[in-house]
Order: sequence, then structure tokens, then C-alpha cells
Amino acid sequence: GMVNAGPLALSVVAPCFDEAEGVAEFTRRATAAARDVVGEDFELVLVDDGSRDGTWDEIKRLSKLDPCVRGIRLSRNFGHQAALTAGLAASRGARILMIDADLQDPPELLGRMMTQIDDGADVVYGRRLRRKGETAFKVATASVFYRVINLISEIDIPRDTGDFRLVTRPVLKALLAMPERSRFLRGMIGWIGFRQEPCAYVREARHAGTTKYTLKKMLSFAADAITGFSTLPLRFSLFVANASLLVSVATFVYVIWSLIIGQTVPGWASLLGITSLFSGAQMFMLGVIGSYVGRTYMEAKARPLFVVAEQTAVTSAASATNHIDEWVSAVEHN
Repeated sequence: GMVNAGPLALSVVAPCFDEAEGVAEFTRRATAAARDVVGEDFELVLVDDGSRDGTWDEIKRLSKLDPCVRGIRLSRNFGHQAALTAGLAASRGARILMIDADLQDPPELLGRMMTQIDDGADVVYGRRLRRKGETAFKVATASVFYRVINLISEIDIPRDTGDFRLVTRPVLKALLAMPERSRFLRGMIGWIGFRQEPCAYVREARHAGTTKYTLKKMLSFAADAITGFSTLPLRFSLFVANASLLVSVATFVYVIWSLIIGQTVPGWASLLGITSLFSGAQMFMLGVIGSYVGRTYMEAKARPLFVVAEQTAVTSAASATNHIDEWVSAVEHN
């Protein structure tokens, strides 16, 4: 193995969840792509996000075969974004490629992305042109998802992009300095700024297994993305509150007038209508407030985003674990 005290030229970080049958092929292609560009001066960081199959055994086997492969096993399933963050915190490269282990994003794009960074970009994100083997429903929901988010959030998140991107060390430092729990990484990277450029490609169908992104996960992800990058729901709730206030004032005037002219209203229907209108508005408001209070609560607890159970041996193991420890302690002190 390399005994290189300085940082590596490149880290490839891939979260893996139940990818036992696909991770070897992914490793073969990712390491080949990296060697094409930087020779041996790279590491492939595979993060096992609490898989329930033989993923970790595969990762350990692969790291014995190839000194450039490192494994990090989280103590349970913390979710894609947290697992990706764990890998990023441990990475030592001057440039860092984030990629999924399911081979839908081609590692072979690395050369093109590296060239764009050589030419002055700080972030190069993969933009999918069309998707193979995806349902019309998935394509439609994904497209609606990005359009809605860009409509209401304060930053522009490039549409048709996943977390597949190559970033420089300064961008990574800025990203790791953001200790928030509900991580929507592509939004956070957008927020960091610098020079960001697309790199277009055709997305492959999954190499093995099935998609782990259920509709439920997609929706909670969308909620994180919206509440994390926009206060629009809060502003909307104020609008609803004002509207209901106007209606209530008008109703009150109507009731008083009826009393004055001696027409006490036999219309409990109008009363009921009004009551339901207000209770509806109140419930809505509470829901919106609740979502933000919930976020505040999660952030205030400031728990670590992930817990590392074990790592495979690495040529300079000390520096790798220190990165994680440093980052976790930075988060605690914020």
C-alpha cells in the first residue's frame, strides 16, 4: 500500500445499503475509473449503512484485495444522506467524488468531471439526460419534485441531479461545517456556492437488486428539502391566517347587524361552516408550525449524524479516524 502522509488526489465515497450482490462490480468499475485518472493516488470509501445482507463481509473482502479500498460500517441504518456524510467526513482526498454503489451513475464519468475541475470548476454535478428502466411514475415524480423545490426554495437546485458529484476539498470543508441533522446534501452544496457546473450523462438501470427509495422515503426527503431550504410554508401560513381573520371579522359584523335589526339568525349552518373553516385553518397552521418546531428540536439535540461501528484497516488509519472525530467534535461545539 501507499504510505503517503499528504492527502490523496482523490476520494470516491459510496454509501451502500444491502448491496451485497452489486458492490464487487461497483468496486471494480470505480477503482478502474479512478486508476485511469490518478493512478494509485486515491481511496474508495465504502460506507455500509446498516445493511442486513452480506454487504459488510463483501466490503471487508474487497478492502483486503485492494489497498485503495476502505470500508466504514455504521452501527445501524442511518439513512443515505447520513451515510454519505460519514464517508465524506472520513475522506482524505483533495477531490471527492460522491456516487451511489448501485451503478446507476457511471464511475467512468470521473475523467470528464476531473477535467472540468482542472478547468476551474469547484463542483461538477452529474445531470441525467434520460433514465433507463425507470417507471413513468418515478420520472414524473422526480421531475415534479425538483420543479416544486426550485419554485419555493431560496436557492436553485439543479434539476435531474442526484448526489452524484465531484467536489474540491474547500467545498467539502464548508459542507462538513454544516452540522444540521436533516441533510439534503445537494441543496446544501448548492447553498455553498463556488463555481458549479453540470456534466451530462445517461443514467443506467440498477446493476443488481431493487431500488431502496420507497415513496415514503421520497416524501420525507421532500419535506426535509422544503423545510430545510425555505420558509415559504411559514409565509403561506401567515397568508391563511390573515384570510381567515378577514372572514371572521366579516362574520362578526354580519352577526351584530342581525342583532341590531332584530333578526336573530336561525342559521346554525353558517355558524358550523365558520367553525369548521377556522378549525381547519388552525389545524393547518399548527401543522406548519409543528414541522418547523420539529426541525428546531432535532437540530437542538445536536446528536452525531452517524455512529461508526468499525472500519477496515487503512494505510494511515490514524488520520482517517481523526477526521471523523474532529468533525464530530466540531459539530458538538457549534
